Amino acid sequence: MKSMNIISAGINLAKNVFAVHGVNDNGKPVLFKPKVSCADLLPLIGQLPPCLNGMDACTGAHYWARLFRQHGQSGH
Repeated sequence: MKSMNIISAGINLAKNVFAVHGVNDNGKPVLFKPKVSCADLLPLIGQLPPCLNGMDACTGAHYWARLFRQHGQSGH
């Protein structure tokens, strides 16, 4: 997955199933995972090249942003 040219990833935070959408520098979708389990979210994000990660504004966003930063990502 590191070979993908992802510059931005959008993550829909939920309780059990998450959605992840990544785009390249032309805005073209290069990653679409509509159903990512809670257990699989961090390993998936850890495989992405460093990029901007956008998430819902909710209480869980701060938790996930801290974990993403530990894997070289930027959570906003």
